[in-house]
Amino acid sequence: MKKIVTFTALGLILAATNANAAGFHLREQSAAAQGNAFAGATAGAENISYAYFNVAGLTRHKGTQMNLGGTYIAPEASASNIQNGAGEHSDVHNIVHAAIAPNMSFSHQLNDEVTVGLGINVPFGMVTKYDTRWAGAYHGATSKVTSVTTTPMVAWKATDKLSVGAGLPIQYFKAKLTSANNDGSGNQLAYTKVEGDTVDVGYQLGAMYDLSENTRFGINYRSEINHKLKGEIEASGPAITGQEFVLMNQDINARIDTPAMLSVGAYHKLNDKWELMAEYQRVYWNSFDSIDIYGSDYAFKSHTAENWRDANFYAIGASYQLDDQWKLRLGVAYDEAAVKLADRTPRIPDSNRMWYSVGLGYQYSENLSIDAAFTYIKAKEASIDMNGTQNQWKSTNGDPMPGDVSADYTNSVKMFGLSLNYKF
Repeated sequence: MKKIVTFTALGLILAATNANAAGFHLREQSAAAQGNAFAGATAGAENISYAYFNVAGLTRHKGTQMNLGGTYIAPEASASNIQNGAGEHSDVHNIVHAAIAPNMSFSHQLNDEVTVGLGINVPFGMVTKYDTRWAGAYHGATSKVTSVTTTPMVAWKATDKLSVGAGLPIQYFKAKLTSANNDGSGNQLAYTKVEGDTVDVGYQLGAMYDLSENTRFGINYRSEINHKLKGEIEASGPAITGQEFVLMNQDINARIDTPAMLSVGAYHKLNDKWELMAEYQRVYWNSFDSIDIYGSDYAFKSHTAENWRDANFYAIGASYQLDDQWKLRLGVAYDEAAVKLADRTPRIPDSNRMWYSVGLGYQYSENLSIDAAFTYIKAKEASIDMNGTQNQWKSTNGDPMPGDVSADYTNSVKMFGLSLNYKF
């Protein structure tokens, strides 16, 4: 019996909003750092939420502390000039859905040299959703990814100037993808759903060096995490004349690697009022080169070439102390796309983007501080031009190709961050 399942988009099982960060990375792990567009996040250590960017900074925080925060991400993404083999089609709006990315951090100083901590973050995720009848439904309808990372951390103050730290990110990863099926003649027959999850482990290493009382530098490395998803594939549809079309429901295994990240940051206190900071991050998306999926009956195999490239993130920022309680933060950043035009798809029409951030910090009391931030991200207009017969996708089950589709995308996002930091 022939199983007719279109899996061109299967390689983008990790798809997420393209207007937020390059690929499907969520950088929003600290409202205070967001106010500076994450400039100097690797060297800042302003509160314990910065440990996500550099675990070594924990040594700068005394006693026991807790940070609770979240970011509301409101993207806008539209596709226009949509064309496939049947001609031009109507524009598609509201492709990317809003979401909240929470974060939590805890730290405890064991002695003058050693501090331990725990971070809970959502480093990857979001949802893209098209109407099920849109012209590119064979290439992708809905994509949803959820990740939660729990990271035990320890930091050691090696000298008066140097601190080092390490963390063990334990990452839960879940992905769901749907796309339309066709019989090769352009007839839409059914939908395929692929869903799977896993828990895997990576590592984080960081160092922070005080060049002087007012100047410090930080460096941090987060390893890639090799995910081995287990789940199932489901497909159903009506009978096809001359062929037997059956419900497909079987277990699958897939390998997906989230990228390693290297960050370098600088912080300088210019005077009692002004602080300056800068940041560079390299995200090693080249690890996301392909997706290989295997069915439990070993008759189904799928390979999707991704060919993503490493991407750079640059940011500069400044903070101004308004008075004893209020601090104003500003920042701008440039974020490179991880996907080239030749590999761009409807699920992640990735493009370069600019970040513009502003934030406020409020010291309510000696123990309690509150941070808020707003960011506007404007992505460069992107386009896709997918050839349904291109050799990007391969399957052993004889599935038909999904046809051509092209479109132009406009994307932007607004982000609102809020956090509370408490010293016990």
